Amino acid sequence: MKKLQYTLLAAVAALVLISCEKVSPIGVLVSGTGVEDRVKMSNIYFKQHKAEYKDLIVPDDADEYTFLVGADSHVTDDAGRMDEMFSIGIEGRDLLYAHLGDIADTKAEYYINLDNSILRAKEKYAEKNYEKSTFTDDDGYEYTFYTDTLNEKIYLNSDIEDIPLPFYPVVGNHDITHNGWALWSSLFHSSFYDVWVYVGEIGTETIYDHFIFLDTASGTLGKEQVDLIEQGYVDDKYEEEFGIRTRNTFVFSHTNIFRPRAVEFASTFPREEMFFLLDKFAEWNASMVFLGHVHKWDYEKVNGVEYLTLDSMSSDNNPDPGDYLIRVHVKKDGTIKWEPVHMSYTAKKK
Repeated sequence: MKKLQYTLLAAVAALVLISCEKVSPIGVLVSGTGVEDRVKMSNIYFKQHKAEYKDLIVPDDADEYTFLVGADSHVTDDAGRMDEMFSIGIEGRDLLYAHLGDIADTKAEYYINLDNSILRAKEKYAEKNYEKSTFTDDDGYEYTFYTDTLNEKIYLNSDIEDIPLPFYPVVGNHDITHNGWALWSSLFHSSFYDVWVYVGEIGTETIYDHFIFLDTASGTLGKEQVDLIEQGYVDDKYEEEFGIRTRNTFVFSHTNIFRPRAVEFASTFPREEMFFLLDKFAEWNASMVFLGHVHKWDYEKVNGVEYLTLDSMSSDNNPDPGDYLIRVHVKKDGTIKWEPVHMSYTAKKK
């Protein structure tokens, strides 16, 4: 943990001189790492570490699996809502937790607070989902084993930090200001990736659900990301000709497509990209698309695809308890239901 936190501090120190004077016309500090570079770096990392984005497995005897979605936590000095999201997901036995960007405001100390929240979540997750055992060798050195019985994996660790947590965020515009990409990528590495959920066998077919995470933090996909999508980068792993079929597809983006009200900000996607995405979601036969950014709830259904724009879960933006998360229930037969999830945490008065 300390090693990563020193890395976060060093990343800021190295970049502060080149970032402090880059200001947009509306006064928001802009990122020094654009979407093209972010996607290129993400593509390289994801190819090298794809095994770490392992397929998640739904138990054969489960009637359903669930996943949790939150947005715009804007962690600063108080990570209470982030802690609560993890607790809700762990206690609710959600298979994974997705986050729609603007996870923390871009200061090193805020990312250290976020890192500590993730570490606390890993401790709770390991207690709930792993069998822990110890072994002492002839030299008196003690080894700790964490066994993931569902996925038949054994992790030999001296630090709980190495336990994988099924937490999958996308990057948001606040995550890249002040050259914040250095902070965000130190924790999460890849801003454009996909995850597969194994749901079982039907006859001779192996069935998966597909989760696609896009980098829309700059309000544009950029040429690199569009090219990778067109090349089938996030849709090329499982093909029906091999007896493997995608059942449901879920997509996660920070930037919104629809405006919640006429007076709200609309998407900053270029028009061509917006229609490209709408067509691509239909081509993927996407079931649901999750969006953030505008801190307002909205629901639309277009060409059979449900679009959910989530409100901010930040206690600074929404100090009162409320329904700021979404839980999706995916039944064994593939049908989908979703529900709002209440958050109760109230920040302490300063």
